[in-house]
Amino acid sequence: MIAWKFRLWRTAGAAAALGLAACGGEGGEGASTVGGGESGEGAVAEPETPPAAAAAGGGGEQGEAGAASAFAGLSGDQLTALRLQHLKGFVMAAETAAQAGEGEAAAVLVQQGLLEAYDVAPDQFGAFDAGPVRAAAAAGPDIAARLRAAHDAIDRAQSGLAADHAVLAARMIDIATGLYQGVVHEDYVDPIEYQHSHGAALSARDALARGAGELRRRDRRAYEESATEFDRFAALWPAADAPEAPAAYRDVLVQASRVRLALSPFL
Repeated sequence: MIAWKFRLWRTAGAAAALGLAACGGEGGEGASTVGGGESGEGAVAEPETPPAAAAAGGGGEQGEAGAASAFAGLSGDQLTALRLQHLKGFVMAAETAAQAGEGEAAAVLVQQGLLEAYDVAPDQFGAFDAGPVRAAAAAGPDIAARLRAAHDAIDRAQSGLAADHAVLAARMIDIATGLYQGVVHEDYVDPIEYQHSHGAALSARDALARGAGELRRRDRRAYEESATEFDRFAALWPAADAPEAPAAYRDVLVQASRVRLALSPFL
């Protein structure tokens, strides 16, 4: 039986770069700008073994640093879009919790999203008004409606940005994978990091779907293959709450590689 340990959630303000080997990390990427893609980013082979950090237990601080490194090299609308997409991941995780009847947990997830995604860099959200998201950070019988309003507010803010959705989806995969390093430990599962990485995985798939029209025009086959691999990636989080035996970090890492490979024609 796994001993569950709940830890205090904290900011993801660490900016140290963590090489996400299976996700392409930052190695070989050019400085991405608005609509510029990720120059030099190629297909990533599936790893034989997880990175040393994972073998050593990965864990909270390293996972959060890996998530933070996903923002490196971005600027302008592409950076703003990723900040919004990261915040949306917490809202999407909260929506999943609310659908499972966990209204209080949903509100807490929004609070964590504000702390870890918005408050660390509010100046990088453009003209976004975080009011609807803050309104969803309190439990209550209308939590589902407030979550929908928060989700819609983020969508509206993103709709006016000139961002490459393939880059956006790829960076959200990096964030989800980086956070998952802190989920599975030798003697316990961290349910908080599970929820945070789950939201990032949902948000990654959402980013791809929002760019479906443009990406299909660029390469329909590559888009369809990418969508399939994103679905498989999201399926590694089977529920709103962490199961007793969640997917191994290695499995998440390998599927992230497959996603990156499918996305490679766009990057």
